Amino acid sequence: MSSEVEIPAWKDELDAIVGARAYGQFKEILPRLKSLDARHPNVGEIAYQLAWTCDTLGQTAAAVLHYEKAVALGLSPNELSGALLGLGSTLRQLGQLERSADVLRSGQLQFPENREFAVFLALTLHAQGQHTAALQLALETMCDTTDDPGLTAYQRAIRHAAGKL
Repeated sequence: MSSEVEIPAWKDELDAIVGARAYGQFKEILPRLKSLDARHPNVGEIAYQLAWTCDTLGQTAAAVLHYEKAVALGLSPNELSGALLGLGSTLRQLGQLERSADVLRSGQLQFPENREFAVFLALTLHAQGQHTAALQLALETMCDTTDDPGLTAYQRAIRHAAGKL
């Protein structure tokens, strides 16, 4: 019995495509990703990379469909975190604010250590007109995550002010 892990046939091709994206070739790789997705329609990782690329190109409606597909098919924790954040952010851009907030809150619950969900949720809350809640969340997140000496020195005052908003 071999202890080698078998690499799926699509993996090398996806890695090459994503590598090309690192050089800013978003438009060039989109057809390649679509082709790969058509040949392997049940691979969450491909759908996630397709969503990410569509999002980068401003194709937000298409990105949402691919993010949703990727999440439904299953992803590694790191990719799932990225997909939920991308989906929540893209829904906000499309004006689907309730769905955006739901997705971002789900991401917070699944990945409590990933503080970026709070920041993107603050943007959604602001877009919903919940300005006080948005600012409170942003300030709390800043206090929880900064190591800036000036901010840490005034952390208690900042938290107090945030609570009084």
